Amino acid sequence: MATKRRGRGEGILNWLYARGEETLAEVVQDLIRNRALTDTVVQAVRRAAEAKGQIDRNMQALLGLLNVPTRADYQKLLAKIEALQGNLVNVNMKLDRLLAAQHRRPARHAPPASGPGPSSAQEQ
Repeated sequence: MATKRRGRGEGILNWLYARGEETLAEVVQDLIRNRALTDTVVQAVRRAAEAKGQIDRNMQALLGLLNVPTRADYQKLLAKIEALQGNLVNVNMKLDRLLAAQHRRPARHAPPASGPGPSSAQEQ
């Protein structure tokens, strides 16, 4: 018997849920069709975007006056660091190639084992 009651209860809940979705969909469609409401929402979003832009500009000016780096400053520095990193990678690759080529070449003249220098003067 408990399963029958649970089944009925779930059926009612599912029906209420479906009915709620239908009603909500109808209300949303009515709101979308209302031209005055959509114009008001669009205008509110536009004003919010303008206000955010003004706040961002004001904050950037304030941080500049306080000599505190801004997000734009960090982005510029990051771009420069990435460029330098790329240059270092290129230099490393070229250096590796030069060293490899140097090791492949046979030595033409071997340096003298003991040349004139302070150590040979001390031995005499």
